[in-house]
Amino acid sequence: MRRLTTRSRVGVITLVALVSAGAPGIARATGGPAPSVTEVDSSADKQDQSISSQVRFDLSKNGNGKTTGSVTAVGNWTPPACWYEPRYTPEGKEQQYKELVNTPLYTGKSLAQPAFENRYIKGHPYTDFNKKKSGKGMFWTSERDDSRLADDAIWACDKPDFWVDNGDTPDVENSIDPETLAELAYGKIQVPDTEVTLAPEETTKVNLPTWAWLDKAAFHTVSVTASLNVGGWNVSATTTAKPVSLKLEPGTADATTYPANGQCTINADGSIGEPYAKGKADETPPCGVTYLRSSDGGTYKLKATITWEITWAGSNGEAGKLPDGTFGTTQDIAVQEIQAINR
Repeated sequence: MRRLTTRSRVGVITLVALVSAGAPGIARATGGPAPSVTEVDSSADKQDQSISSQVRFDLSKNGNGKTTGSVTAVGNWTPPACWYEPRYTPEGKEQQYKELVNTPLYTGKSLAQPAFENRYIKGHPYTDFNKKKSGKGMFWTSERDDSRLADDAIWACDKPDFWVDNGDTPDVENSIDPETLAELAYGKIQVPDTEVTLAPEETTKVNLPTWAWLDKAAFHTVSVTASLNVGGWNVSATTTAKPVSLKLEPGTADATTYPANGQCTINADGSIGEPYAKGKADETPPCGVTYLRSSDGGTYKLKATITWEITWAGSNGEAGKLPDGTFGTTQDIAVQEIQAINR
């Protein structure tokens, strides 16, 4: 028996959903407005193949270093895996029906066709694709983040396509509004690697304080704006990530961190820690680590994790806070015994 690919499995699930739920939007055909490019970069337009929807992402103020990564939300929170957005005019819905009729399933007739006709043509609840309201609204459909196909959350948006008048926001969870856009933008945030500057570099000595710091130019506030502009809806939200602290994890229990909890706060000028300077060898660094045991020819993995405070502001004047995000990287640190000369 031929094994189903991910794409074909999704296709089968889609068709079953049409039959059981009366054509939910997750079974989107190609009728109606064409999907827009979903990512906008200041240097070049590029399309995110994982999400094809009416939502656009402006990445021009996102992390643009040579090496960046996505923040991980503190706690179990994740951006929406699916959502509802305006997609079909009455004419677009009719075109979807025509395509459905020409999509046979083994028997020569789509199993979803009767459910579709009942819901959108025969008045349960819409008659003749709701053409009487043409130009006054659109059918909203569910979309999903195809990069998360292994996550069952992508199937949570299982409502059949529903009509919304221009400018209204449906009272349905995960319907596109500024806050939902802000949450989707959260998933696009990219921040720079957190490789700290060390003194001594790479190789240090047992019981010798190692100073650690991040210059304010090494990392900075980043943001992503998500927007939807289709039909009678023009909404947007900007999600901003601001670095607030650095946590050091030495990679071994045989070490002392400064401060004791390893949490180095950000300075007033945006930097973290303090650069080492000649003459400070006997001082305790405001941010750093002292290793108490040799790494025996190997290395310890020093992990530096930045906590990012995440906030958002919407085009409707609403604003709020999203869960803090973290992103960390590791550095190899060799620790040697101090060699003493016996006379």
